[in-house]
Amino acid sequence: MLEKFYNIVKVDQVEKTFASNLVSYLPASFIFEDVYTLGDGKYALLTDYRSFEKLEIKLHDYLEDFVKNVTDSILEIDGIEYDLNIILSYSCGKFSLYEDAKAGLEVAITKNKIINYSNDSSIKINLEAKKNFEIIKMVKIALDNYKIVSYFQPIINNKTKEIEKYESLVRLINEAGDVISPFDFLNVSKKGNYYNKITSRVLENSFKMLDFVNTKLSINLSALDIEKEQTREEIFDLLDKYKEQNNRIVFELLEDENVKDFRSIKLFIKKVKKRGVMIAIDDFGAGYSNFERLLDFEPDILKIDGSLVKNIEKDDYSKNIIETIVSFAKKQKILTIAEYVENETIFNLLNEIGVDYSQGYYFGKPESLEKKH
Repeated sequence: MLEKFYNIVKVDQVEKTFASNLVSYLPASFIFEDVYTLGDGKYALLTDYRSFEKLEIKLHDYLEDFVKNVTDSILEIDGIEYDLNIILSYSCGKFSLYEDAKAGLEVAITKNKIINYSNDSSIKINLEAKKNFEIIKMVKIALDNYKIVSYFQPIINNKTKEIEKYESLVRLINEAGDVISPFDFLNVSKKGNYYNKITSRVLENSFKMLDFVNTKLSINLSALDIEKEQTREEIFDLLDKYKEQNNRIVFELLEDENVKDFRSIKLFIKKVKKRGVMIAIDDFGAGYSNFERLLDFEPDILKIDGSLVKNIEKDDYSKNIIETIVSFAKKQKILTIAEYVENETIFNLLNEIGVDYSQGYYFGKPESLEKKH
């Protein structure tokens, strides 16, 4: 963090001072052979594992004491006091100690852990990298061959039991003809810069379907989508192209705690709603920030999180939350959709509570509508 506030000379001074004091933070009974300064605020300690019985347990205890000693200390340089925080990664054995500890440090940072046991971390990361490479390759081939497709799941009016909406859901058809769920490729595609291309294909597929169905269509959008200017431009171009059918479009905003630009999202919502587009908040009831989003997004629809819906038969707590959401929504004149409606019992309970729409395998799985049209 120092490089964000100080020049390289000051950073180097702080790191050298910490390195010279590092040994004093170690528990007295901790036996080590060497201390290495690796740069970028990283240090390595090497200890002879034969010095310990039940090494892994003892080493973790020593490191906990080490962390406490460091965080309880103040480093003073030229009259300036620095609070200290550290993250530790450790590995044991004969092979790949440095590689494992280095890889484990990234894992610790990602998972917000103070101490991480990192044996075999480098192997796991290499295997994960290989797997991700294969996924990226699969995505590229699918994009090149127009095999990123949209499946559509029906959304039922609870009173009439008629289909009034479809939700557009991305799928990938691999070279073997298998249908691949987005859970197996979407997050990885963000690492390979293919995510925006997938979003473009989904938007194109979804808007085209307006010519073949007479219902509303729901399209999922993440904060990442809306914050990207190119994607916003694509959306407004499509809204212009399908101007007469804008009132049949619903944009489902996915729950995302990593929103960087609320202003652009709120402005986007304001603009599309002026065109007659409806806004839904997806997975409502799952995240801590949902009610904040209501104030920001002024949605027309709340989609009740599936984890609540599928437990409604057995869990009074889930049922009470759904009742609260529905009561609130009705007072605000907001429609409600329940996801994961898997059987008649769940559907009947939701109907009794007053949920407006249902979506789930009880009424239909996601499927290609192109075969039907």
